[in-house]
Amino acid sequence: MRRPLLLSILLLTLLLPATSWAQALGGLIVGKLVGADGAPLENISVSLKKTGTGVNTEANGSFKLKAEAGTQLLHISGLGYVTQETAVEVVAGKTITLPTITLQINQHELSEVKITEQRGLNQRPASVSKMPIAPLDLPQAAVTIDRQVLEQQQVLHLSDALVNVSGLYVTSTTGGVQEELGSRGFAYGSSNTFKNGVRFNNGIMPEASSLERMEVLKGSAAILYGNVAAGGVLNLVTKKPQFERGGSVGLRVGSFGLWKPIFDVYGAVGKSDKVAFRLNGTFEKANSFRDEVKSDRVYVNPSLLFELSPKTTLVLEGDYLRDNRTPDFGVGAINYEIQPSRSRFLNTPGAKNATQQTSTTATLTSRLSDKWQVRAIAGFQRYANEQFSSSRPAGSVFKPGKFYGNQLRSLQRSNTAENYYLAQFDVTGSFRTGFLGHTLLLGADADQYNTRLLAYTAQPYDSINILDRTKVVTQPRNAVRDYSQLPLVTRTLGNTRRAGFYVQDLLSLSEKVKVLAGLRWSYQETPSDVYTYTPPTAAVQTVTVRENRRFDSAFSPRVGLVYQPIKTTALFASYSNSFTPQANTVTDNQGNGLPPSVIDQVEVGIKNDLFKGALSANVTAYRIVNSNQAQVIQQYLNNDVRQPNPAYNSAWPSAQELAGEVTSKGVEVDIQSKPYLGWTFISGYSYNNTAYTKSNIYENGSRLRYNPAHTANLSVFYNFNTSFGENKMLRGLSAGFTTYYVGDKLAGRNTRTTVANDAFRLISIPDYVQFDASLGYSYDRFSLRVKLANILNELSYNLHDDNSVNPIAPRNFSATASYRL
Repeated sequence: MRRPLLLSILLLTLLLPATSWAQALGGLIVGKLVGADGAPLENISVSLKKTGTGVNTEANGSFKLKAEAGTQLLHISGLGYVTQETAVEVVAGKTITLPTITLQINQHELSEVKITEQRGLNQRPASVSKMPIAPLDLPQAAVTIDRQVLEQQQVLHLSDALVNVSGLYVTSTTGGVQEELGSRGFAYGSSNTFKNGVRFNNGIMPEASSLERMEVLKGSAAILYGNVAAGGVLNLVTKKPQFERGGSVGLRVGSFGLWKPIFDVYGAVGKSDKVAFRLNGTFEKANSFRDEVKSDRVYVNPSLLFELSPKTTLVLEGDYLRDNRTPDFGVGAINYEIQPSRSRFLNTPGAKNATQQTSTTATLTSRLSDKWQVRAIAGFQRYANEQFSSSRPAGSVFKPGKFYGNQLRSLQRSNTAENYYLAQFDVTGSFRTGFLGHTLLLGADADQYNTRLLAYTAQPYDSINILDRTKVVTQPRNAVRDYSQLPLVTRTLGNTRRAGFYVQDLLSLSEKVKVLAGLRWSYQETPSDVYTYTPPTAAVQTVTVRENRRFDSAFSPRVGLVYQPIKTTALFASYSNSFTPQANTVTDNQGNGLPPSVIDQVEVGIKNDLFKGALSANVTAYRIVNSNQAQVIQQYLNNDVRQPNPAYNSAWPSAQELAGEVTSKGVEVDIQSKPYLGWTFISGYSYNNTAYTKSNIYENGSRLRYNPAHTANLSVFYNFNTSFGENKMLRGLSAGFTTYYVGDKLAGRNTRTTVANDAFRLISIPDYVQFDASLGYSYDRFSLRVKLANILNELSYNLHDDNSVNPIAPRNFSATASYRL
């Protein structure tokens, strides 16, 4: 692990004397860059075209650059500005002061791209926060991972990118068809996952090849998005249209039969300077390190940009994904102990999971003035999934003997369809009232889920031995032959409707003290109708209907304080809350619905930009408490039959009350660098403890499942462009590694204190360190990247409950060749 780093340092050390000697014979170029309005431009690249060496401008727009004597051509570029080249005659031992250079804005650069390039972690506002405020002014942790990092690390799945964000992790991979995420002890459901600012169903692995960047807003986001879990939200931003023509075609191949052609083209529509397009997509086909598992997918992501006026733009985006793969619930567990294996497959022949997801989004943005802007978003998504699979091999208690390890397999079938509609409107602006500065957000949103779920009665199929698949086990007498024999048992129709209104204001009390305060009101209707069908064998075929209706509302406040003792450091503290509506079946001891659970969150931290912004280092500590969690009302107090519980009502034996408590607390560290002398790195660490702190069902202090106590990450890359000047062959070379640690993670089932001799157990998942290495080379329009993943061949698992015990991939190889159009 240390050898590549040591070799690179040694190489730089050898080159430095020669470089210094050459520069000693040259002179110094001094200058300043400003915009069309005369304001200084920071972080603009100024380089010598001959050697490629250069610097970025300071906060006041100035730069100093050493150069060899003779005629030098300065290359000046910054995303969002027209590139310029200026000839300078350098005299040995002299300082050449250039007149002020003015850069013109490139009108065809999109703002989404502009804010990510050449900016550090604390200089890139995330669109998921909805407000045009600097990250140092935000009393909340946020992380953005841009396309350069995704390409360097050759991200294939979303989990490959998560390793760059402390405290964001995969909780499980149920059936091997999705990657379920979590943060700070709370699961990211579809309500917490967004694409281009619109919720999308994460029941399928999203396509990573289309991503421009990944944004993570940690902690509570209820004020912005309503019903979201307390851990945070994830926003995936896809590639946008550009007026400059370009693109690429490529092919990725890898272990286990991976074959993935990729294309990306963009440019103006015809010769128009008002309409631009982008079209990217891929086809992927692969087998697996798992026996009998395979997958294929098709993805297309078209988009159009219309410049309706100098101040108004409309972006139309489409997204289509068809994904077919073998459902795979892993290697199985016996007596809540994982049975080590990487390849053992326990599903039935013909098992399949087929998903289609289609979405469209329209985003209209209009700048009313230099300080006010309106944005409207409309979105639609269609999600359809059909799964044919055997039952999951669960970790039930087995007794040693003749039948040890035998599992009865039942066939299961489900069909899900979902239509999702969204409308959102935001107004942002800045103004002053006396000595107070304001950055204001006013907004409203409404969305609707129409869902249909068809469930079929599971039927016995056969029995297997999960330890020895060659062992013959007697087939049940009432076994079915295939999935067509499974009868429909229920049809559930849902029509969830939500609406919210929110206001948030960043108050600037002074240059050093700022307060972010806001409030949201959310309303939610959750009607559903459940149709239950009698079995086909019944003498009379009937259908019964159960109607469920819920109407909930909640206020979500937020207040945060930011103190900046210096311009590059911010201390912050914040309070916010979120809410979780109860299921339709949850009632109190009188049969009435329970109100939503309200979750309080306190967060404190420090954000630092060090070494003139070259390095950003942020630390956050948090405490999240759900003090009114729904739990079943027990018949007796403290499980003592001599103490009847007065709240228990035998007419409603499954009634619940808002009396439980879960507490999550932890620390997160995120460190990112800008490119410096060819080096870039990303590092992080997280600690989390999420436990029952008040429960009448589980032992107080027992940790909740799926949440690792520790994660750590480090990614280091070196680009040889800055070191080899005229040697074009070496200047296209880059290399690096990424390592990720997961420690002290639990699955299984928490032991119930209300059950004598309870068989439930927690399962300790093996800790692991995944180490990946990458090498890239570009020459002219061609590039080649290779990656070796899990070099240490670590074995661990992702678990759901005590089933779906899915091993992580072993050591594997991939390579991507591409040609830039």
